Order: sequence, then structure tokens, then C-alpha cells
Amino acid sequence: MRRLLLPILLIALVEWPQAQSRALDIYWVDVEGGAATLFVAPSGESMLIDTGFDVGDRDATRIAAAAKAAGLRRIDYVVISHYHTDHVGGLAALAKLVPLGRIYSPGDKIEPANQKWLDIVRATAGDRRTIVKPGDTVPLAGVEVRIVASDEALIQRPLRGGGPNALCATAEEKAPAGFENQRMVGTHLRYGEFTFLALIDLDWQKEMELACPVNRLGSITLYQSGRHGSFDGAGAPALLDAIKPQVVVINNGPRKGLGQQDATAKVTTPAGRTVTPYERNGYARLMQIPGIEAVWQGHLALLDKAPGHNTSDDMIANMEETADCKGHWIKASVQPSGQFTMTNGRNGFTRTYKSRTN
Repeated sequence: MRRLLLPILLIALVEWPQAQSRALDIYWVDVEGGAATLFVAPSGESMLIDTGFDVGDRDATRIAAAAKAAGLRRIDYVVISHYHTDHVGGLAALAKLVPLGRIYSPGDKIEPANQKWLDIVRATAGDRRTIVKPGDTVPLAGVEVRIVASDEALIQRPLRGGGPNALCATAEEKAPAGFENQRMVGTHLRYGEFTFLALIDLDWQKEMELACPVNRLGSITLYQSGRHGSFDGAGAPALLDAIKPQVVVINNGPRKGLGQQDATAKVTTPAGRTVTPYERNGYARLMQIPGIEAVWQGHLALLDKAPGHNTSDDMIANMEETADCKGHWIKASVQPSGQFTMTNGRNGFTRTYKSRTN
């Protein structure tokens, strides 16, 4: 009997540390300037935020490939941020490739031009749809996932680390940037001391409500850049500097997002206060955030290839604009300690960071 038990115990001792050290993995799937971010929790459960464009089955196939690489047979939860084609367009095709669980989305008040996408969400989800409101959670086992914005409403109570924001005193304000960009489903994730934020296309006005006079989000370890890095009508410095991201991922395309400059930058607020002009290039603006450690990009910005307006080539997943673009992903592997490693799927380049206490 002892002879039988000894090998079993040895196997258990070898495998137990591996099981305990399993990471939270995050994949930024290249959907050419849309959005599709896949999370695989240490429990094995999964969540996807957005599904890319409706361009044949290109984006759905790339998401399915990332899910397969992550060892998934299904995606347990899908969060649709809003009803624009670059965020919801791949949903129907994806549902034919990968079994999908519950689908979370904003409500049914839409602009007529987006009726098609709302109908697809309804048809795909059926009775598995949940309309979310700020403060709701997605039950991804072992990870805290909280909705911080939805249907033009925002969380009211600050998350851990939030508080008064001195940056608001001289902050510029802007008019709303369209209905869909106001009703965004914004998602905050916490895993130990690691925090993640995706406000997707939320506009400047709503960002200011989240940041002023109180920063309701605290500090963020890894920020998925809003507006694909273009910051046209978004990227308020009062928000970006308050959340103090360590690392930023920009899910841009070769000619969408990063590289498009905000031509509406002003030096006075509507109330007549003088403010400091902000950098109009998205990458350069991000690199001015106090404490920023790195920016990773889905694509080289072909609209503006200047070295000072793009991150290091090692941290850009896709360099070209061709019909046979491989659609390389960016991946983060987050340990329970808060240490996380970023990997470029194109070249295998990695860099490791340690979450600051949040």
C-alpha cells in the first residue's frame, strides 16, 4: 500500500505548486482597430469584452483562435460595450465558432443606425442576456469584475483608492461626443493588487464625471486605452493622470485610433478658465502620465509612423497593413502577487512589471 501511495504523493507535490501559481491571462485579439479582449481566470472561467468588426468571419476566427490557444472550449461571459460595428460586429459569427455563455450589454435605447447590432445581440443571447447598470458584477470566478459605467450612468461610490482629485481645478470640459459614446459599458477588474480598466469609447464628458471632483476609479495597473488611442473627444488628462496607469495597451488598427490627432484641443474651458494645452498625439500623451512604465500597441500607426508617436517596435504586435496580416495578439499573464508579464505574439518579446499597491 505504501508503495502505491508514495508515487501518488510525489505527483501531488510536483503538481500542487503549478496549480497554485496559475495566472490570470488577458489576450488583446487583433481586430484591426475594433476591440476584443479575452480574459481567462485562474479558475478556468473566461470573459470576453467586445467581438470586433463584421468583416466576414475574420475577427470571430481570430477570437476563436485565441480562445483555443488559451485552452478554452467555450467563453463563459461576453460583455458588449455598445452597439457600434467595431465592438459588436463579430458576435454572430463568433457564436457559430465558440459556445457563448451569458451576454452582458447596455439597454435597448439606441440610435436608429445601430438597430442591426442590437437585434444581433438579442438574437444571439436569447434568454442569456443581462442588461447591466453601474455597480453590477460579472461572476468570473476568482476575479472581481465590476461595471463602472452603462447607459449614461456611472458608479457613485469611489472604488478602493479613489478620492478627491486636485487635477479638476483647472480641467478642461467638453461637450458630449455622441449618444453611443456616452452610454458605454465600462469595466473595472481587480485580481489581488492588480487592477484593469476598459472604458472603451467613453467620451471626455463622462470621463470627467468619473474623475471630478472625486476620482471614483482609484489607480489602475493596466489601462486599455479609450478610443483606440485616438482620444478624439476622450482621454481627459484629469482622468488619465488621476488613475495613474502603469502600463497601457492600445487596441488600434493600422489606420484607426492611434495616429489620428484630436483637432479640437483648446486652451480655455467653456467657463473661460485657462488650461494647459494637452499633447494631441495619443502615444505621446500617454507617455506624459506620471508613473507610466510602458505602452503596448496592437498595430504600428501607419497614419503617423514617427518613432516618438509609436512605442518600441518590440511592443507592437502587428507592423503591416496587408490582406494576409497574421493578426498577432498581445498577452498579459498576471500572478496572484501582482507581478505580470506582457508578451508580444508576433515576436515573443516579453517584459515583466510589478503592480503598485492599489
